[in-house]
Amino acid sequence: MFNDEMLTCCEEIMRNVCQDFEADLKEFNGECDHVHLLVHYPPKIAVSKLVNSLKGVSARYLRREYTGAMNRAIMHGRLWSPSYFSASCGGAPRAIIRQYIEQQQHPLQPASQSSPKMRFIPGLKAEAFTQDDR
Repeated sequence: MFNDEMLTCCEEIMRNVCQDFEADLKEFNGECDHVHLLVHYPPKIAVSKLVNSLKGVSARYLRREYTGAMNRAIMHGRLWSPSYFSASCGGAPRAIIRQYIEQQQHPLQPASQSSPKMRFIPGLKAEAFTQDDR
């Protein structure tokens, strides 16, 4: 589903959404069917609202810009799955999480047949979204 150009565009969109929430997108990477984010956000923000905006704004923009590259029938009308994973910081240092996200590979193959998912760091007691401790 995602190619390198689409992932670059998605990162820019998500970075702008984070700024609107006074949050900071620290790391972004993705594969053909999902993305990984490391976000530092203030405690006044509900993570569900932030994720909803990240998914909603990016879906609208990416569908508009890449209509020909997206097969809505395969995606069942959705760009993102309705679920997401979020964890809080504390188990792994931010550098470990950053390294994990940086090591994800951008897709080199054609689009996947499944909907992309916002997937974060499985199995780590670490943070995909970090709360601002200021």
